[in-house]
Amino acid sequence: MLIGLLGAGDAHHSRAITELRARAAREDRLLLVASAYAEVLVGPMRRGHEGIVDGFVRDSRTEVVPVDAELARSAARLRARHRSLRLPDALVLACAHRHEAELLTFDDRLRRIARECRA
Repeated sequence: MLIGLLGAGDAHHSRAITELRARAAREDRLLLVASAYAEVLVGPMRRGHEGIVDGFVRDSRTEVVPVDAELARSAARLRARHRSLRLPDALVLACAHRHEAELLTFDDRLRRIARECRA
Protein backbone atom coordinates (compact mmCIF):
# COMPACT_ATOMS: atom_id res chain seq x y z
CA MET A 1 0.00 0.00 0.00
CA LEU A 2 2.87 2.37 0.79
CA ILE A 3 4.27 2.06 -2.74
CA GLY A 4 0.86 3.06 -4.08
CA LEU A 5 0.72 5.99 -1.71
CA LEU A 6 4.14 7.34 -2.62
CA GLY A 7 3.78 6.88 -6.38
CA ALA A 8 1.42 9.53 -7.77
CA GLY A 9 1.26 7.57 -11.03
CA ASP A 10 0.53 4.27 -9.33
CA ALA A 11 -2.84 2.67 -10.14
CA HIS A 12 -3.60 2.42 -6.40
CA HIS A 13 -2.48 5.95 -5.42
CA SER A 14 -5.94 7.44 -4.75
CA ARG A 15 -7.14 4.35 -2.93
CA ALA A 16 -4.00 4.30 -0.77
CA ILE A 17 -4.53 7.92 0.23
CA THR A 18 -8.16 7.20 1.17
CA GLU A 19 -7.23 4.09 3.18
CA LEU A 20 -4.41 5.74 5.08
CA ARG A 21 -6.36 8.92 5.81
CA ALA A 22 -9.12 6.81 7.36
CA ARG A 23 -6.58 5.07 9.58
CA ALA A 24 -4.96 8.36 10.55
CA ALA A 25 -8.37 9.75 11.52
CA ARG A 26 -8.89 6.74 13.79
CA GLU A 27 -5.31 7.09 15.05
CA ASP A 28 -4.65 3.46 14.13
CA ARG A 29 -1.20 2.11 14.89
CA LEU A 30 0.74 1.59 11.66
CA LEU A 31 3.49 -1.00 11.36
CA LEU A 32 6.03 -1.44 8.59
CA VAL A 33 8.34 -4.45 8.68
CA ALA A 34 11.96 -3.37 8.12
CA SER A 35 12.30 -5.45 4.94
CA ALA A 36 9.31 -3.64 3.36
CA TYR A 37 10.73 -0.32 4.55
CA ALA A 38 13.96 -1.10 2.68
CA GLU A 39 12.00 -2.17 -0.40
CA VAL A 40 9.89 0.99 -0.49
CA LEU A 41 13.01 3.17 -0.14
CA VAL A 42 14.66 1.88 -3.33
CA GLY A 43 12.74 3.95 -5.89
CA PRO A 44 12.93 7.23 -3.98
CA MET A 45 16.64 6.66 -3.27
CA ARG A 46 17.30 6.21 -6.98
CA ARG A 47 15.79 9.64 -7.51
CA GLY A 48 17.46 11.18 -4.44
CA HIS A 49 14.13 11.54 -2.59
CA GLU A 50 14.31 9.04 0.27
CA GLY A 51 13.24 11.83 2.61
CA ILE A 52 9.69 11.37 1.28
CA VAL A 53 9.52 7.89 2.79
CA ASP A 54 11.17 8.93 6.03
CA GLY A 55 8.80 11.91 6.26
CA PHE A 56 5.79 9.64 5.88
CA VAL A 57 7.10 7.20 8.48
CA ARG A 58 7.80 10.03 10.92
CA ASP A 59 4.62 12.05 10.32
CA SER A 60 2.31 9.02 10.40
CA ARG A 61 4.09 7.67 13.48
CA THR A 62 4.59 4.38 11.62
CA GLU A 63 6.63 1.89 13.62
CA VAL A 64 9.35 0.12 11.64
CA VAL A 65 9.41 -3.44 12.98
CA PRO A 66 12.79 -5.21 12.91
CA VAL A 67 13.17 -8.64 11.38
CA ASP A 68 14.36 -10.86 14.19
CA ALA A 69 14.85 -14.63 14.29
CA GLU A 70 11.28 -15.31 15.41
CA LEU A 71 9.77 -13.21 12.62
CA ALA A 72 12.10 -14.82 10.06
CA ARG A 73 11.04 -18.26 11.29
CA SER A 74 7.35 -17.35 11.02
CA ALA A 75 7.90 -16.06 7.48
CA ALA A 76 9.71 -19.27 6.54
CA ARG A 77 6.84 -21.32 7.97
CA LEU A 78 4.39 -19.33 5.82
CA ARG A 79 6.53 -19.87 2.71
CA ALA A 80 6.73 -23.58 3.44
CA ARG A 81 2.92 -23.77 3.48
CA HIS A 82 2.32 -21.42 0.54
CA ARG A 83 4.79 -22.12 -2.26
CA SER A 84 3.77 -19.06 -4.29
CA LEU A 85 4.40 -16.69 -1.38
CA ARG A 86 7.55 -14.61 -1.86
CA LEU A 87 9.80 -13.88 1.11
CA PRO A 88 9.08 -10.11 1.22
CA ASP A 89 5.35 -10.83 1.37
CA ALA A 90 5.85 -13.60 3.92
CA LEU A 91 7.72 -11.18 6.19
CA VAL A 92 4.91 -8.61 5.91
CA LEU A 93 2.31 -11.27 6.68
CA ALA A 94 4.32 -12.67 9.60
CA CYS A 95 4.62 -9.15 11.04
CA ALA A 96 0.85 -8.60 10.76
CA HIS A 97 0.19 -11.94 12.48
CA ARG A 98 2.67 -11.29 15.27
CA HIS A 99 1.07 -7.95 16.09
CA GLU A 100 -2.49 -9.12 15.38
CA ALA A 101 -2.72 -6.26 12.90
CA GLU A 102 -4.85 -5.79 9.83
CA LEU A 103 -2.86 -6.42 6.68
CA LEU A 104 -3.05 -3.37 4.40
CA THR A 105 -2.44 -4.56 0.85
CA PHE A 106 -3.96 -4.26 -2.60
CA ASP A 107 -2.64 -7.71 -3.48
CA ASP A 108 -5.69 -10.01 -3.65
CA ARG A 109 -3.53 -13.15 -3.49
CA LEU A 110 -1.79 -11.96 -0.34
CA ARG A 111 -5.12 -11.05 1.28
CA ARG A 112 -6.43 -14.54 0.46
CA ILE A 113 -3.38 -16.18 2.06
CA ALA A 114 -3.79 -13.94 5.12
CA ARG A 115 -7.40 -15.07 5.48
CA GLU A 116 -6.39 -18.73 5.13
CA CYS A 117 -3.78 -18.33 7.83
CA ARG A 118 -6.30 -16.89 10.27
CA ALA A 119 -8.80 -19.70 9.69
